[in-house]
Amino acid sequence: MRVPLSWLREYVDLPAGETGRDVQAKLVAAGLEVETVEQLGAGLKGPLVVGQVLAIEELEGFKKPIRYCQVDVGQANGTGEQQNIVCGARNFAVGDKVVVVLPGAELPGGFAISARKTYGKTSEGMICSASELGMSDDHDGIIVLPPEYEVGTDAIELLQLVDEVLDIAVTPDRGYCLSMRGVARETATAYELPLSDPALLDVPAPNSHGYPVKVADPVGCDRFTARTVTGLDPEARSPIWLQRRLQKAGMRPVSLAVDVTNYVMLEIGQPLHAYDRSRITGAIGVRRAQPGEKLTTLDGTKRVLDAEDLVITDESGPIGLAGVMGGANTEIADANETAGTTEVVIEAAHFAPVSVARTARRHKLSSEASRRFERGVDPEATSAAAQRTVDLLVLLAGGTAEVGVTEIIAPSAPHTITLPADHPDKVAGVPYGRETVVRRLQQIGCDVYGADDLTVTVPSWRPDLTDPNDLAEEVIRLEGYENLPSTLPQPPAGRGLTERQRLHRRVGRALAGAGYVEALNYPFLGEEVLDQFGLAADDPRRDLVRLVNPLSDTEPALRTTLLPGLLGALRRNVGRGEHDLALFETGLVFRATGDEPPAAILPVDRRPTDEQIAGLDAALPHQPRRVAVVLAGDREQAGWWGKGTPVSWADAVEAGRIVAREAGAELIVRQDQQDPWHPGRCAALLAVVDGQEILVGNAGELHPRVTKALGLPERTCAMEIELDRLEQAGVGRVEAPHVSTFPVATQDVALVVDASVPAAEVETALREGAGELLESLRLFDVFTGEQLGEGRKSLAYALRFRAPDRTLTAEEIAASRDAAVSAAADRTGATLRGA
Repeated sequence: MRVPLSWLREYVDLPAGETGRDVQAKLVAAGLEVETVEQLGAGLKGPLVVGQVLAIEELEGFKKPIRYCQVDVGQANGTGEQQNIVCGARNFAVGDKVVVVLPGAELPGGFAISARKTYGKTSEGMICSASELGMSDDHDGIIVLPPEYEVGTDAIELLQLVDEVLDIAVTPDRGYCLSMRGVARETATAYELPLSDPALLDVPAPNSHGYPVKVADPVGCDRFTARTVTGLDPEARSPIWLQRRLQKAGMRPVSLAVDVTNYVMLEIGQPLHAYDRSRITGAIGVRRAQPGEKLTTLDGTKRVLDAEDLVITDESGPIGLAGVMGGANTEIADANETAGTTEVVIEAAHFAPVSVARTARRHKLSSEASRRFERGVDPEATSAAAQRTVDLLVLLAGGTAEVGVTEIIAPSAPHTITLPADHPDKVAGVPYGRETVVRRLQQIGCDVYGADDLTVTVPSWRPDLTDPNDLAEEVIRLEGYENLPSTLPQPPAGRGLTERQRLHRRVGRALAGAGYVEALNYPFLGEEVLDQFGLAADDPRRDLVRLVNPLSDTEPALRTTLLPGLLGALRRNVGRGEHDLALFETGLVFRATGDEPPAAILPVDRRPTDEQIAGLDAALPHQPRRVAVVLAGDREQAGWWGKGTPVSWADAVEAGRIVAREAGAELIVRQDQQDPWHPGRCAALLAVVDGQEILVGNAGELHPRVTKALGLPERTCAMEIELDRLEQAGVGRVEAPHVSTFPVATQDVALVVDASVPAAEVETALREGAGELLESLRLFDVFTGEQLGEGRKSLAYALRFRAPDRTLTAEEIAASRDAAVSAAADRTGATLRGA
C-alpha cells in the first residue's frame, strides 16, 4: 500500500515539521512494515509553470517530426514575452494549456534546463511530459492541462509534484491497512491524535426505489448496497488532484467514473464497481456460477466459470466475478467513445474472503479488489463507500443522485471476546494494568466492558481479532515491542537429555574425535540408488515410504539406509578435489512394516485427544536411529616417514567398535555377505541382547560394481550400525574406568590356527579363558609363511593382567595365561607357536 503523506494529513493532523521518515518510525514501532519512504520531486526546482500554446511551426528536413512552438507563460519569465520552445510531441494543438519548464530550472535526476540551440532554432525551455516530471512512466506525449488553469500558474504546486510516499507491506492479518482510513487510524493511534474518519458520512436509509438486487447466496455475499447516479457529463475528466493521488498510490487514471471508484477504494478500503446502467438488463443478482457459463472480464479474457465461482448477474447472465473483476459487457464507456456513459449503478458489496480468494486463484486473476476482500473488508463500510462515490460523481461529473437506495444485509451479530484484564500482562511479562489494556483496545475501535474480566466487542474492520491472544498482541504492539524486557525462558528443574539423546551425542563426539567429519543429508531416496547397490527384490530396504508431494521426482521416498546420502556427499567432495575423506552421519531411517493404519486428519480448532495422537503415532513407519561412516583415500598421509596408509575394511570395522564402546556394548565381528559390500571383505557387527546375538550392522569395503555405478573411488569403505539396538545391548550409562595403583603384567602369546578361523573368535576364547584378571587384549601381529604350513596363520596377542587389590604373583599370571591358551585351543584348535 502506497500512502502519500499529503493525503494522510487530511485524516490526521500531524505536526507541521513531521517528515515521512518520522511517520515511518512511528508505524514500524506500531507493527507495520514500512519498507521505503519515496521522496517525490526530489531535486525539482522551478520555474515550472502553466503555459498556453500560441503558435506551432512544423520543422522539416529531420528524421522525426519537430515542432517550433510559441508559448505564453505570462509573467513567469520576467518579461511577459512568449517563449520559443522546440518540441517533438504531437499530442497538443494551438490553444492547449501545457506544463513548461523555463531556463534556470532543474528537473528530477539533476537535469538542468537552459536555453540552447537545437534543430536550427533556439529552444527557451521545454514542454514537459509526465515521465519527465516523475509523475508516471507515460512517455506517449506531453501533459495537456484542462483549459481553466491560468497561464503562469506554478505547476509544481498545481500538480502536487513534491511529496513523500510511504510504501507499506501489508501482512494478511492487517487487510484494513490497504486503505488510507486504516493507515490513518494506525497513525492517529501512534501519535495519540484524533482521527477524521472518512467513512463517517450521512447515509440515507434504504428504500424500495433503489435498483433491484437479488442475492441468492447470502453466505458468499452478506451485504450489497446499490446506488444510481444519472445525468453524468460524458466528457467530464478526473481533476488533477484526483489523478495525482491515484498515481502516487500506484494506480493509473482511466476515466472519471472508474477513477472515483478506485479513489474511494483507496480512501475507505471498500472495493466498488460502477456499471453502465444502459448495458444492464433487469435486476442485478448474486449467485454461484453454473458449470460451463462463460464471462469476458474487463481484461478482455473469456473465462469458463466454475460452480464455486460467485458471480454478479443480470437477465443476460454473468456480468462480473464477485470481488475480483467486472465483465466487459457492462463496462463504463470511455469519454473518447461516441456515446459516453451518462448513468451508472454503483455496487458496494461485502463478499466472503475464502470465496474471493479461491476464485482469484482458480482464474489466476489477482486484482486490487480481490487483494482486499481476501484479507477482510469492513462490511459496515459499504453504505459509506457508496455514498462517497455518489457525492464525488455528483460533484465532478455534474450528475444527480437518485433517491433510491438498495441495501441487502444478512443478519449477523458482532464478535465478542472475553478477556481477563491481566491476560496481556501474563503474555508479555509486563504489568500493563487494566486502564492501559482498556485504553489500547478502545484505540483500535473495540468496545470494552467489565472489571476483572473484560467483554470486548471487536470492530467490524478487524476480522483478524478472534481470541484473547489477538487482543493481547494489540496491547503489546501499541505499548511498544521495544519496551518488552529481554528475558530467557526458565525450564523446569530435573529435565535434560534422554539416554537415547546422550548416546547420540557421545557417538557424534567420538567419531569426530577419531577424525570423521559430520555430513548432514536430506532424508530422501530414489529406487535407482537401490538398484545400483544391487539389493535383492525382497530386501527390506526396498520397502519404501513414499511421499505424496516430494521435493524431487527423482527422490520420492524416505530413506531406509544412511549410505546413499553419505556416498553422494563423498562423491561430490571427490569431484571437487578432496580425495582423503572420512564422513559420518547419524539420523533416522524409515522402515514400513505394512501394518500401519491410515492417518486420520486431526482437528485444528482444539487440542487432539490422547487417542487421536496415539492413532497418528501408530500410522507412522518404524524409525530406528542409525549411524554410518564412509571412507576413501589415505587414512594416514604420505610424508618423509614413508608412504601413506590407505583406508581398508578394518577401518570401517573399527568405526563400529568406536560406536559400540560409547554404548557400553561388546561388539562381535564375523564374516558376512551383504549388499552393497564386497562379499570377501564384509563384516557382520553383532551384539548380545537378552542372551542372544543380534545383527546390529555391517562394515567393510564396498563391492567394485557399486563403486563403479556410483562413481566412487576404488576400495571405498563404509559402516552402518543401528544405535537403538546397540543401546539395548549396552550397559547403560558408561562409567569412568577405575585406575588401579597395582602394577600390570604383560604376557605375549602367538597362536597358530587355520587361515579360515577369524581372529575375533580366537580373541573371544582368550578373554573367556583368562578370567577376571585380564585387563585388556590386543592383536599386534598376523603372520603367514612356509614354516607354518599351507592354510595356517599365526596370531600374536598382548595380554595385560592386573588385580584391583594386589600385585599378581608369577604363578597367578601363568595360570591365567595358560587358561586363556587352553580355551583358545579347545574352541578354535589353536596351538602355541614353537611348542
